[in-house]
Amino acid sequence: MAVDVGVGLIAVGAGLAVGLSAIGAGMGEQGIGAAAVGGMIEKEEFFGKGLLMTVIPESLVIFGLVIAILLIGLTGSG
Repeated sequence: MAVDVGVGLIAVGAGLAVGLSAIGAGMGEQGIGAAAVGGMIEKEEFFGKGLLMTVIPESLVIFGLVIAILLIGLTGSG
């Protein structure tokens, strides 16, 4: 069972799409999380807004996952 080099490169691209988007979301949440916790310490009313702002960068990972699924679909074996 031989696998074409193109299929391997598509798999690497799909892995990079998910991995790099997760790293980017983590880097974004680093600053947002610190600011949200600091805001919640001063005023407890900021909990909802802080939680929302912390969750928003996670949509970036979902977009990376969608791109990976589309790339795996190109191989015809997924």
